[in-house]
Amino acid sequence: MDLTNLKEIGKGTLLEALGIEITEVGKGHVVATMPVDHRTHQPFGLLHGGASVALAETVASIGAYALIDPEKESVVGLEINANHVRAVRSGTVTATGKVLHRGKTTMVWDIKIVDEQERLVCVSRCTIAVIKKS
Repeated sequence: MDLTNLKEIGKGTLLEALGIEITEVGKGHVVATMPVDHRTHQPFGLLHGGASVALAETVASIGAYALIDPEKESVVGLEINANHVRAVRSGTVTATGKVLHRGKTTMVWDIKIVDEQERLVCVSRCTIAVIKKS
């Protein structure tokens, strides 16, 4: 998948608003970064859990999209959960997603988000629905 095209697709969306950048897309593997700043903070100056979830679902969705035939199928988030295990006040977090299950109608992705010291910040699991285009 062309990363340049991903930047174009992300313009004017939540990805741009949160500063999410996709840095690597492989077969069943995606890496993305997100700044921890005023855009992604909760009111007490920490990384907002919702921003982490948005990053996780972005990674899973892009990874799933890379595994389908976009002429015949589309992907959407079906379910996501997240455990926030470390607070972050500033810097950049990195999400790495790996496909755990690739079925005809669903995919399950495991996403780990770490801080700049590689410490686990959030672990998430996201189920993606694969939908046939009519």
